[in-house]
Amino acid sequence: MAKNKTNDGYQRGVYGALCTLMHFIVAVQFTYGIYYDFKYVHFPPEMRRPGGEFGGKLKFLTVWDAILQAIYFTVCLLNDFIGTNEIAPKRMPLIRKVKDYMLAAFAFPVALNVGVTFWTLMAIDRELVFPKALDAVFPGWLNHVMHTNICIFMVLEICTSFRQYPSRKAGLTGLSIFMTAYLVWLHIIRHFGGIWVYPVLDVLNLPQRIVFFAVSLGFSVGLYLLGEVFNNMIWTKELKQLKATTSGGASKKTK
Repeated sequence: MAKNKTNDGYQRGVYGALCTLMHFIVAVQFTYGIYYDFKYVHFPPEMRRPGGEFGGKLKFLTVWDAILQAIYFTVCLLNDFIGTNEIAPKRMPLIRKVKDYMLAAFAFPVALNVGVTFWTLMAIDRELVFPKALDAVFPGWLNHVMHTNICIFMVLEICTSFRQYPSRKAGLTGLSIFMTAYLVWLHIIRHFGGIWVYPVLDVLNLPQRIVFFAVSLGFSVGLYLLGEVFNNMIWTKELKQLKATTSGGASKKTK
């Protein structure tokens, strides 16, 4: 029995160390990707659209998401050291609460929104989202960091780290505020810079743009629900354990 407990403890220790290593690698990757983008990726004058300077690189949801992912995985790393990854800790640290909420409301749905939308539009007509001329100034590895790895590491994170999703109302409220803020930002750039950030919006009339934005918001909500279902499927046993523990604690308090 003691030997089994020792083996279990060792396995949990190795597993935890691997998760921490992944969080470190991913946090560094996104942080470096953002640094490289701001420091070294500069479009020549002939590739810049008039008014495109307004908002800088923060015009793009891709950059918002990269910053979000860098922050999220840094929070994961901090939680590994000063928080807890237990299923049902006696006292839930604030850093763990922030980590769990960030994945549900922001990190997962925004990452998949960016990745799926980008590669779908690339397949339809890349000139509408990432013109071929950009290949000369925007390296392929950075493109995959910004548009591919975000999805891969989000799926890995859900599969390797337990969390309990917040209430659907709380999660969707956070996501809606985030996405609405970005849509408002798009229109601010349009007003002051005179351009739509994404060329695809130039070919749409007003009713079509309204439909496009509505579908984008609806798609984000769908991705939130997908993340919730996916998380509950992966961690069914642990969620039942947490529910039983919580119910048991509540029963003892009642008595």
